[in-house]
Amino acid sequence: MKETTVGKAKGILKNFLIEPFVAHKQEEEFYVCIYATREGDYMLFHHEGGVDVGDVDSKALKLLVGVDEKISADTVKSQLLTHAPADKKEMLISFLVGLFNMYEDLYFTYLEINPLVVTKDGVYVLDMAAKIDATADYLCKAKWGDVEFPPPFGREAYPEEAYIADLDAKSGASLKLTLLNPRGRIWTMVAGGGASVVYSDTICDLGGVNELANYGEYSGAPSEQQTYDYAKTILSLMTREKHPNGKVLIIGGSIANFTNVAATFKGIVRAIKDYQDPLKEHEVTIFVRRGGPNYQEGLRVMGEVVQTTGIPIHVFGTETHMTAIVGMALGHRPIATQPRVAAHTANFLLNTSGGTTTPASSRSASFSEVKTGAENSSAQKTRAGLPPAKSTTLFSNHTKAIVWGMQTRAVQGMLDFDYVCSRQEPSVAAMVYPFTGDHKQKFYWGHKEILLPVYKNMADAMKKHPEVDVLISFASLRSAYDSTIETMQYPQIRTMAIIAEGIPEALTRKIIKMAEEKGVTIIGPATVGGIKPGCFKIGNTGGMLDNILASKLYRPGSVAYVSRSGGMSNELNNIISRTTDGVYEGVAIGGDRYPGSVFMDHVLRYQDTPGVKMIVVLGEIGGNEEYKICKGIKEGRITKPVVCWCIGTCATLFSSEVQFGHAGACANQASETALAKNKALEEAGAFVPKSFDELGDVIKSVYDNLVAKGVIMPAKEVPPPTVPMDYSWARELGLIRKPASFMTSICDERGQELIYAGMPITEVFKSEIGLGGTLGLLWFQRRLPRYACQFIEMCLMVTADHGPAVSGAHNTIVCARAGKDLISSLTSGLLTIGDRFGGALDAAAKQFSKAFDSGMLPMEFVNKMKKDGKLIMGIGHRVKSINNPDMRVQILKDFVKQHFPAAQLLDYALEVEKITTSKKPNLILNVDGFIGVAFVDLLRNCGGFTRDEADEFVEIGALNGIFVLGRSMGFIGHYLDQKRLKQGLYRHPWDDISYVLPEHMTM
Repeated sequence: MKETTVGKAKGILKNFLIEPFVAHKQEEEFYVCIYATREGDYMLFHHEGGVDVGDVDSKALKLLVGVDEKISADTVKSQLLTHAPADKKEMLISFLVGLFNMYEDLYFTYLEINPLVVTKDGVYVLDMAAKIDATADYLCKAKWGDVEFPPPFGREAYPEEAYIADLDAKSGASLKLTLLNPRGRIWTMVAGGGASVVYSDTICDLGGVNELANYGEYSGAPSEQQTYDYAKTILSLMTREKHPNGKVLIIGGSIANFTNVAATFKGIVRAIKDYQDPLKEHEVTIFVRRGGPNYQEGLRVMGEVVQTTGIPIHVFGTETHMTAIVGMALGHRPIATQPRVAAHTANFLLNTSGGTTTPASSRSASFSEVKTGAENSSAQKTRAGLPPAKSTTLFSNHTKAIVWGMQTRAVQGMLDFDYVCSRQEPSVAAMVYPFTGDHKQKFYWGHKEILLPVYKNMADAMKKHPEVDVLISFASLRSAYDSTIETMQYPQIRTMAIIAEGIPEALTRKIIKMAEEKGVTIIGPATVGGIKPGCFKIGNTGGMLDNILASKLYRPGSVAYVSRSGGMSNELNNIISRTTDGVYEGVAIGGDRYPGSVFMDHVLRYQDTPGVKMIVVLGEIGGNEEYKICKGIKEGRITKPVVCWCIGTCATLFSSEVQFGHAGACANQASETALAKNKALEEAGAFVPKSFDELGDVIKSVYDNLVAKGVIMPAKEVPPPTVPMDYSWARELGLIRKPASFMTSICDERGQELIYAGMPITEVFKSEIGLGGTLGLLWFQRRLPRYACQFIEMCLMVTADHGPAVSGAHNTIVCARAGKDLISSLTSGLLTIGDRFGGALDAAAKQFSKAFDSGMLPMEFVNKMKKDGKLIMGIGHRVKSINNPDMRVQILKDFVKQHFPAAQLLDYALEVEKITTSKKPNLILNVDGFIGVAFVDLLRNCGGFTRDEADEFVEIGALNGIFVLGRSMGFIGHYLDQKRLKQGLYRHPWDDISYVLPEHMTM
């Protein structure tokens, strides 16, 4: 096979479509294309098709079918087919209308046919290119069938990519991996969709594009195990081929909003330890930079790996610019001296005031901040005949919200933010959760515990909380659309944040259209939200309190920002707090192709807000929204300084297409590239850095200039108030210790797979130890020999049932016939088990063991029990006798004699049986007694237990467990039998009862 070049990509063509030849004339070829935009779907039609069609954008006729609108034959005929041959118009109308309906029904986002051939015999699609919205899989799976999404031309599909994609599909987190150059020396393991793009940009900016081995990201709070699996995949890939200059691994990320950094780093550390020898052999140097919840512990754990493995690892926290480690890794800047990392997150959180009242405001307002009544107003009044106007001010320190979803951690974070901002009341009025009934949920307000109402349906929540004008939706991608549409039926809601990622684009556009009609501002989908320091924060925005306080988000500054990425918005909080007087407001509009509100919506709000003195925009590759900012600056609508940088500059350097972490981060034309946007913004008059590395310097320069001009007059800083730390988080940080409420040594379900007494469940099945072996693990914490496992299973089989007349089965049957459920009926039967029925295993084992161990002869034992007036447990049977032996006992006896290494106690019991049956033939060693003594022989002689351990298991009642477990099978069988036979309520007959009353009552 020969390598082919298509554009900049080189690869081998492997897939070919072979179709029947359709004879036709040139004038029978047409061009048709449908593609999605924010406002609707455009259909393009040109009466000339084929390979020489040329610039169809300028030639073709266009028809816009708006969101939620239907295509009609008349509009197709009048707007698209004016130049089409008259004799083919009807056929084309029918085809184009049907094509568009199919395009909508199957959630296409792009569909191009060239040429479309129409002859007198019919319509033929000779060549077609199309894209479907992969997020609509849950809606279209039955219609699509099994769809495979192949890698773009020029890049091979690797099994490791498929493995990570499979992990991603099974996880609520986001795990992505694309191999660019498996022989490259620069490898990345980056947390966050936006951050992963920024790191790739910086590597390419510093000349590393040809050595960049992979693109990928992990985000959305993956577990330690998921992070371990992700990390070991990358470490495995990078240690397959040596590089003459060694290799570097960049473990980077922005400041996390809610991911526990320590937990994810522990997974990475496990992987590094597993691969320490190959990493040293391949001369790998690791550079780490991260921030977020519990990041200090994560960095400490990562730093310790240097001592234990000898691998060179350089660790940095939020004091270091996010991408500074790239320059260090590539030799463009010296490796900084690693600062002493704070011991734990709690540095900011420990309360020293001892007070329980809401703290006073910690900072006076900026001298440049203008107070206006609009700050606390809701949406502006609707003008007659026009949609309701959207509010300039989305949030104030009186804003009240309803949270959709049982997101207790996010709500507690909002309440802690409210408290530290000196709000008088919590910003969350209620929660809506359709899967439970109405109830109250407990939260903390400072030191006090408070109750917030949780409603089953939206209508009740809205009715009882008319002051609410914000809804924060944590609904899943499957239910987000319906819950959002329902919410917008209530005029009181003026702002909505939709957190879910992966809502189909067609549904998102319907949400946007309805929001425009009703004057509702949408933040999201696929967002962490937004924050207005001193006033309000959405969900997990801003991270935990340590970051809120470190980034000074508890009071307003003078800088407002808008970003797509949630993680990068937290990084902006950090950068702005270190270079200016802080953030006035920040919004992450979301990473999907069609965010509910766009950059310009928020930039114009900031322009019209007196307290905002400068604006920061973090754009990205894909879409054209940044050009509206250019236009606004040129036309004078935006007069405040705008610092702007678009991430994704590396995309033009890659030879094949790479889908970045955000769905919308993909350039469909030259103008949508990050390079083109950055150039246009700079030409329009925005302040554009040369790279993300310099973003902080440019922000500082613009801010210092505004201070010098007197536009901004920084206010005096006052120490922030403190908030008590949650007990659970203090324990997570290792600040406190508490004895565990429970201890267990038999099972651990916390890891990737269930573990029974140290044995993974996969190994349990692989070893084929059966039910007996499993019981050995869970009851005795031992891997028992094969014969022991078989004996346990035989015991369960012979004790499974003994007919309906015995007390346990009788009770179960009566209970079942009384209409009780399975659990109640089973319990009723089990409660009859004791020394008189079924519980003789333990008692028999104890009695015989004591006699045998004390050296008593069998006759002495029998005589002593008779003298003491005690029954010998395990001896005697109501039906069976020496002449009518119990076959269950015989089967077990044969097995024990054949397989047990010794059976001294059983032999002793059989000698006792000879004595008792000589007196009465039914005083045999019954099945309870046999299992009891045989089990003692098993424990003492199988080699897995000490004598003390064997005796302890008898003492604590393990042997009775055999009967309980076995007989439960029979009791359940009797329950099911009675239900199947539809037996009615049982009443015992009078003639089977002797009524013995006191004599004076019978006279």
